[in-house]
This record gives sequence, C-alpha cells and structure tokens, in this order.
Amino acid sequence: MTEKFLEKTYRLGSVEETVEHYNRWAASYDAEIAENNYATPGRIAEALWSILPDPQAPILDFGCGTGLSGLALRRVGYELVDGMDPSEEMLAEAAKKGAHRKLSLLSTKQKKPVKRGTYRGIVACGVLGTGAAPPEVFSHLMNSLKRGGLLAFSLNDHALADQNYAFAMNEWLDCGAARLLFKEYGEHLPGLNLNADVYVIEKS
Repeated sequence: MTEKFLEKTYRLGSVEETVEHYNRWAASYDAEIAENNYATPGRIAEALWSILPDPQAPILDFGCGTGLSGLALRRVGYELVDGMDPSEEMLAEAAKKGAHRKLSLLSTKQKKPVKRGTYRGIVACGVLGTGAAPPEVFSHLMNSLKRGGLLAFSLNDHALADQNYAFAMNEWLDCGAARLLFKEYGEHLPGLNLNADVYVIEKS
C-alpha cells in the first residue's frame, strides 16, 4: 500500500523535517493530492489572471512543488512561469510536466532568494502555513516585488487558525505598504474538508 503523507504535513516542525517529508512524498504527491481534489492552484491562477491578464508577465511559482500550480498558471494564459522549491525531488517531478520556463532549487537559509523586480507576480500556492513556510516568508516575498507587483497566495484553515500569518499580512496592509485586491474563501482540499482563503495583494 502506498504511504500517505498529506495529513502528516500539518504536524511538521523544522525546516529540515519539512524538506525531507516533501522529498519522500514527491513520487506519490500528485496522486494523493488528486484523491482529495486539490482546488487551490486553479483558484489562485484565475484570481491572478483576473487582475493581471498578460501572457508575457513574468510569474514566479514560489514553492512550486511538483508543478501543479505551474500547470494552472499556464492554463489561464501565463507563458513565462518560473518555479522555485526547496525539495530536489519535487523539482524533478515538476520538470516532467514542462510547465515552467526555468526551475531553481530554493535555499531555505537564503532570506532574499529573488532579485527585486524580477517578476510582476509571485504565486505562493499552499506555501504559507503549518508544515510549510513560516509567516516571515510573506515579507521576503513582498520585498521581492517592485511597486505595483502582485503576490497571489493562499492560507488554508490551519494557517488561518494561526494569527501570525494574518499578522504578517496586516503589517503591510495596515500601513499602506500593500493593497488587498482580491480575497475569497473556498475549497482547498475538499477530500479533507479543508478550505482556504485566496488573496491577491499589490505592493504599493
């Protein structure tokens, strides 16, 4: 019987444990996610396209995993999608899909993994949250954008229950450093009865 990884994800602790978990999960990730009707990649891609309907806009798929988000971004119309992830095994699976222009290994110790202004939009699909990226990654991503750049991301029910993620976002919104353009609560992993907010935020 194939080992199941999904529910273990929300109990991960250290960065090293998380990367090892995703390396081991990579080969069976797509199948297990499909069993639970993963809805968020399509939701985020459509939300971003509703605001930035430009096929030539360079987009970073941050924490791209096996490439499901990249496929969703290509489906809505984006042609210049790069992917970045800390798991070598996940990147190997993403490469098979051919959705990304370029794939890069993300160093979890690097606080500025992206040169500012390289991308008009950054997508973090299922990335911010328990068992994935900590709240401070939100600011790292915002700092990678120029004024007018867009961050499209999701916070699932587990992340929404942790006020630190909302605080990281509101630090930007409350002082006018960013504007909330889109927010919608809906399905994330229906098979687990797990929902998520999808957001698009513009750097001011």
